Amino acid sequence: MVDCLPIEGIPVSDTSEFAELYKDLHQHPELGFQEHRTAAIVADRLAALGFDVTTGIGGTGVVGLLANGPGRTVLARADMDALPVQEQTGLPYASTARQATADGQEVPVMHACGHDMHTAMLLGVCARVAGAPATWSGTLMVVFQPAEELLSGARTMIAHGLYERFRAPDVVLAQHIVPFPAGTIGIAPGPTWAATDGIRVTLHGRGSHGSQPQAAVDPVVMAASVIMRLQTVVSREIAATELAVVTIGYVRSGTKENVIPDSAELGINVRSLDPGVRTRVLAAITRVVEAESAASGAPKPPQIETLYSVPVVFNEPEATERTVAALGEVAEVFDPGPLMGSEDVGELALAAGAPMVLWEVGCADPEIFARVSSREEMLALMADQPVNHSPMFAPVIQPTLDIGIDAMSAAVTKWLPPQS
Repeated sequence: MVDCLPIEGIPVSDTSEFAELYKDLHQHPELGFQEHRTAAIVADRLAALGFDVTTGIGGTGVVGLLANGPGRTVLARADMDALPVQEQTGLPYASTARQATADGQEVPVMHACGHDMHTAMLLGVCARVAGAPATWSGTLMVVFQPAEELLSGARTMIAHGLYERFRAPDVVLAQHIVPFPAGTIGIAPGPTWAATDGIRVTLHGRGSHGSQPQAAVDPVVMAASVIMRLQTVVSREIAATELAVVTIGYVRSGTKENVIPDSAELGINVRSLDPGVRTRVLAAITRVVEAESAASGAPKPPQIETLYSVPVVFNEPEATERTVAALGEVAEVFDPGPLMGSEDVGELALAAGAPMVLWEVGCADPEIFARVSSREEMLALMADQPVNHSPMFAPVIQPTLDIGIDAMSAAVTKWLPPQS
């Protein structure tokens, strides 16, 4: 493993203040489009560093611009929102926060996906780069994005005039912590994070007394048939050499054990890496739902609604190669292959017509992986670690934080070399 190194020409600053900032953000998580405290902290720190700061982009998004002579414009993004999860880490800085969701439900809130770390890292990058103007030239555009967990924050910022109000970048850079060993960075060209689609299906039946099923069209049985049939979409309609995931995340129906309800609702999530596979899977879901409804004698057709749809994150190969050269200066870099998690940061690149480069920063205790000798062993061991979205997700602060600051600083300055 490579020790953390300073970026050539940029002094390594004391990052303890960003470790304290991370703990503070972790203790004060905020749900998507409610990141008011986080956004205020970000804006204040950017202004103190000399950035031209604009708040309220896409609701709670923050944009900072730092111009330093001629050259490219590089967009570096961090997401700020947390999840409705009850933290169970037992950390001294664990969250006990609660917040109301958009529909008014009060829920526990936790930074269970590392967005607090992303925010602290990017602010560290801003301090590093702003403090060494002789080492780079161009414009650094930092975007602190709301509502990544809702998969709508990037799209909302774009719709709010992100590029019309500022400028379109020449490249979009982002990083995400995952439970790889801290001190490593995962990055691969091509499809790197999966496209995702959220679907709500409402099946219509006819309610009745539980003792009179012959008078009903039972939507619970209909839902059970749909659920089982959907398990065959990937196993029987998608080739073994292709990747897709179909998950039924929830089933809602009925209020009492002796009442047959008149409807059932399913929440379905789809992940895919290839547009053709995605099209086939979505078509299969529609076909299965409609066919099972018809076979059950439903009194009316099912409703199939798309809740969200985010494209695959595609790491442009040439841009990735350039960035890997910089990342290799600060950490051990490896190819983890595509991940089936999803991110909306790719929409920032697509809207700008710019290449995208997203990499993963390891955040798991490296001692756990000390005897691992291959990529396959490491990925297998990862399966036993608390992953993103787990109530036990607890990144090790160091060297995770320093690696993230060093990695993004190296990437930014690689794309914004000093003018000769």
